[in-house]
Amino acid sequence: MTGPRLRHQVTILQRRNPKPKLRPADRRLWVWLSRSWSRWRSALVIVKPDTVVDWHRRGFCWYRTWKVRHGKAGRPSVPKATRELIRTMSRDNLLGGGAPRIHSELLKLGIPLSQASVGEYRVRHSKPPSQMVSVDFFTIYTLWFETLFAFVVLAHDRRRILHLNVTVRLTAEWTAKQIVEAFPFDSAPKYLLRDRDRIYRYEFRKQLEVMDIHEVLNAPRSPWC
Repeated sequence: MTGPRLRHQVTILQRRNPKPKLRPADRRLWVWLSRSWSRWRSALVIVKPDTVVDWHRRGFCWYRTWKVRHGKAGRPSVPKATRELIRTMSRDNLLGGGAPRIHSELLKLGIPLSQASVGEYRVRHSKPPSQMVSVDFFTIYTLWFETLFAFVVLAHDRRRILHLNVTVRLTAEWTAKQIVEAFPFDSAPKYLLRDRDRIYRYEFRKQLEVMDIHEVLNAPRSPWC
């Protein structure tokens, strides 16, 4: 099995060109051998095995390009009436379950459409903002060996930073003011998660009560505090 392959490579090297050039037929031969002969790498000398793999990949890309240009490109288009039906069903919330339920109902109506296409054309309802936030402190040490106290407010839906501020002198009054700055114009959440640090004194708790925010305390000595 190895002999004919070696002879073929010797024939290429004996051509008169200063640098042997591989013809399309040579490339096709070695691509075919790479798919049908498991030990083809051991008999390959004139080029690297990775080069043959690259020929195969480029040939497949050319084939796909030719097929698209001479056939029907992409997925079949979805009729406008079907698109409007999907939007109506999702907008009016006629069916629960989202895209899978709408997809099953379309199949019952004799409309052959994939679930991915249903998800692409359905109306996405905006989710309400998270009703739970958490607050915490961390320290920052400056170049001049000063200690700064940073106060951060995080939303629990996507771990978004809602508010961040830094102070040199940490007080309960300053902490209560940060809650007002973090949630202006009636945007306060329903619950606020915090640890049992003594900085959350009366002024802070009173401000939460005014803004109708319910406190949720971590467990004592919790490792997640």
